[in-house]
Amino acid sequence: MKENNLSADRQDLMEKIVSLCKRRGFIYPGSEIYGGLANTYDYGPLGAELKNNIKQLWWKYFVQSREDMIGMDGGVLLNPKVWEASGHLKKFKDALVECKKCHHRFRSDKLAGSKKCPDCGGEFTEPKLFSGMFKTVIGPVEEEGLATYLRPETAQNMFINFKNILDSTSRKIPFGIGQTGKSFRNEITMGNFFFRTIEFEIMELEYFIAPDSDWNKIFEQWLDYIYGFADLIGLNRKNFYNNELGEKERAHYSKRTIDIEYKFPWGSDELWAIAYRTDYDLSAHQKMSGKNLEYFDEETKKKFIPHVIEPTFGTDRTMLAVLVESYSEEKGRVVLKLKPKVAPYKAAVFPLLANKPQLAVLAKKIYDDLRKDFMVAWDDRGNIGKRYYSQDEIGTPFCITVDFDSLEKQDVTVRDRDTTKQERIKIGELKSFLEEKLK
Repeated sequence: MKENNLSADRQDLMEKIVSLCKRRGFIYPGSEIYGGLANTYDYGPLGAELKNNIKQLWWKYFVQSREDMIGMDGGVLLNPKVWEASGHLKKFKDALVECKKCHHRFRSDKLAGSKKCPDCGGEFTEPKLFSGMFKTVIGPVEEEGLATYLRPETAQNMFINFKNILDSTSRKIPFGIGQTGKSFRNEITMGNFFFRTIEFEIMELEYFIAPDSDWNKIFEQWLDYIYGFADLIGLNRKNFYNNELGEKERAHYSKRTIDIEYKFPWGSDELWAIAYRTDYDLSAHQKMSGKNLEYFDEETKKKFIPHVIEPTFGTDRTMLAVLVESYSEEKGRVVLKLKPKVAPYKAAVFPLLANKPQLAVLAKKIYDDLRKDFMVAWDDRGNIGKRYYSQDEIGTPFCITVDFDSLEKQDVTVRDRDTTKQERIKIGELKSFLEEKLK
């Protein structure tokens, strides 16, 4: 069941992850040299690789490996009528309270009944509704430009392009559209590192079905399929909780929603979700645009507005969950036990001694050959033990060391991150070795 109490050990874990991410280049505070910008972050070299690996695995698993899925990439700026039709302009609002003393604002539903400001102890005003939409103006003159919004979700791109995709691909229902991309929500956030930010990335699917389909059965099938992705990226199913939302908790378009929560250090919180959106969106856009968005079933000769099952994944939150899941400390070393497919670097290559040219030349040749096919790190700093620990800390699964025996026998020492065990592998077999480990 859902818990939200942060023990000293869990608080300590969160602080260690924050420190590691900054120190090793996973994620940095946004605009840091100017004092930062609240709830914004930038991904460093390792963070960019980790995030991209998660996205690529998601795309492969949910889009490319399924015959009934297809992908697209929609824009951030849409005609403002899209948000009028979708209901966001009227209904995408949060109840906020303001501290009478320090004037900080908070979402009332995130205060767990507290009547005192967590920042200064002051009293709150009564809740008021505020829009979560980021407003902007298209045109060189603000007063004369078109007022529109940065998208708060990626779903509407797929709904407004439903007919285009039908016409250009000849898809038959049931089928789905997948998309990844940035969204923006002008909301009050409650810390927890980059779990909730005003700019974030979503990986999302819209799966179109006939109105007379057994939608609950399809819903459950997708829910089960989602957990296969958790296995793929190394998230333990025991750390998940399916929170079935009641009618008052669900979004205005949803007939059924499950928040798939993960056990973060601060407690169970939403990581992914799956919703049954009925025909709400396509019907609304057909009405607002005046365009026919019906689907014609050639077998039954009937026309209908398709219904939709929507699995949604927070990309940034997924990366944070992967970091939490993989972080461990063993015998004085920090180890990120990332799955090899997810890890930023698949291997690191070292010369045993950096001041021995013959070792460095061979090691560099191995490094250059491997990086044609894999993300591989080069490290010749300090002693070999420190290099191992440095790579353990960023999750590199294998370390390849060139020593004096390598010059004669044409083999190298390969060290496993998790077991620290070492084995000799022929140089010519390194590529196939890594390929096998990355399956």
